[in-house]
Amino acid sequence: MKVPSMIAAELRRLTSTKMGIIALLALMLVPVLYGGLYLWANQDPYAKLSDVPVALVVDDEGAPSASDPDTNVNYGDDVAETLVEGAAFDWQRMDADAAASALQAGDVDFAVTIPSDFSEALTSASGTDPRQAVLKLATNDANNYLASTMGTQAVEKIRATVAEKVGTEAANRLLTGLSDVRASLVEAADGASQLADGAVSAHSGGASLADGTAQLASGSARLADGSAQLADGSRRLADGAHQVADGNARIAAAADRVGGAISQAQSALPQVRADLRQALSDRGLADAEIDEITALLQPLGDRVDAATGQAQTAISQIDQLAAGSATLASSADALAGGAGTLSSGAAELRDGASAANDGAAKLRDGLATLSDGTAELRDGLASGVDKIPASTADQRAAQADTIADPVRITTADDASAEDYGAGLAPFFGALAGWIGIYALFLIVKPVSRRAVTALHSPLRITLAGWLTPALLGALQMVALMGVLTIALGFRFDNFVGALGVLVVASATFTAIILALNIWLGSVGQFLGLVLMVLQLVTAGGTFPWQTLPGPLAALHHVLPMGFVVDAMRQLMYGGDITRALWDLAVLAMWMVGALVLAAIGVTRMTHRRTLRDLQPSLIG
Repeated sequence: MKVPSMIAAELRRLTSTKMGIIALLALMLVPVLYGGLYLWANQDPYAKLSDVPVALVVDDEGAPSASDPDTNVNYGDDVAETLVEGAAFDWQRMDADAAASALQAGDVDFAVTIPSDFSEALTSASGTDPRQAVLKLATNDANNYLASTMGTQAVEKIRATVAEKVGTEAANRLLTGLSDVRASLVEAADGASQLADGAVSAHSGGASLADGTAQLASGSARLADGSAQLADGSRRLADGAHQVADGNARIAAAADRVGGAISQAQSALPQVRADLRQALSDRGLADAEIDEITALLQPLGDRVDAATGQAQTAISQIDQLAAGSATLASSADALAGGAGTLSSGAAELRDGASAANDGAAKLRDGLATLSDGTAELRDGLASGVDKIPASTADQRAAQADTIADPVRITTADDASAEDYGAGLAPFFGALAGWIGIYALFLIVKPVSRRAVTALHSPLRITLAGWLTPALLGALQMVALMGVLTIALGFRFDNFVGALGVLVVASATFTAIILALNIWLGSVGQFLGLVLMVLQLVTAGGTFPWQTLPGPLAALHHVLPMGFVVDAMRQLMYGGDITRALWDLAVLAMWMVGALVLAAIGVTRMTHRRTLRDLQPSLIG
């Protein structure tokens, strides 16, 4: 009997009765029902999140705005309005008691509460008691565990949105403040420039002042020395003047006495002349003789008169000299006193000028330091102005947005699935292929006993036992691909390649389950179920295989379903064809290895019978 005849005979056996046909059709539809229904149910669950009921409790009482204390803000109401308008979930505003009751009863999947101090906490950053605002998430895993996960993600997104909004406002205030600081710095820089120019002029004036005070100190020192000499000379002059005045006073006194004596002599002269005439007359001289004799006294009288006049003139001059010398002595005393005062004042002037010179020198040095400092201040303020760029209100708004949300994510996908269902399709397509073959082996005989008896070719027997379910499995995969593309609308970047991978995978799974059945019978059928469970968790169809425990991660690189999933992803999403070809090569090695193992088992069966052949099967 040839292989096609054996395949035809097995097909006639499967379709010999109505119940057989129904059973075959039902099992043929297992992959379609499993893969199609599951992927249909999970095709795009994220598009239905707007139907998920969520309680939203807003207790926020608002707070004064950080930028304008006269204005009240209520971030809680703003957040609530944004959430309701966004319709990411079916947000239902209610009070805290109603939300708790709804969550307990399962009327909502989770509840988000915005507390009364929400706005106050958000605006506290500009005050003396900054603190974080709180969003309260209440979940009930008894309703749905994934709903709790979605709630956590939703609250995190709300937190990020609020943080961005508040950060934008804070950054805008900061940038506006910096702009005001820059304007003030510009004015300060202008003032510092003028101050620096004035300090330079002041330093120049201070240097001139120091030079002048140095000259004043030198001159006042010389004046002090000269005035000291003048005071000493004037004191000696006063002493001399007093001596002169005393001498002149004594001379004047003597002159007065001489003048008195001369005056007495002049006054006594007429009496003498009269006494002489009387004496001469008494002696009997004639008047003529008396006149002759008295005439002899006339020159003496003239000389006495002349002497008296000269004496009076001299006495007058001596008196004037005495008065002048007294005046001179008095003036010399005044001059000595003034010279002393002058000397004392000149000494004070010298000391003051020296102190002024020291002060002027310090002032000059201080003004030099001031000039350097104001120059540094001018340069520093100018540098500060340069470091704070000028900006407009629009620029500050853009900068605030960037500061609050500095990172924007862009994606560049080498290969991408269009939705959640498309992401799961490779895994559930591969799993449906295994389940379909496993179900077929419930009614398909792995090896025909008639063929074993009639034929002695293990290779033909093995091919016949493999090709029959493999062809039925190929039909299953064609039907599954039809459902995925037509009914569910999944897009395949390489449809023919993806169909080919599923057909090859089905044929590989057929060879594996065939080998298990040939070698172990009903136990092998059970092991096929165990092997399906192992591949379900190691194929990496949902979470990345790197998240698996070590032993299971190692099985990922060995068991065939992981290679089917990888090849389907490459061909469905437009990935690397080379990887898909390598995956097909691994499947081919599994298929050939399983067929060789099955042929060895068939060879054993054609050469001898075992007690297992006579025992009834525990399964099927």
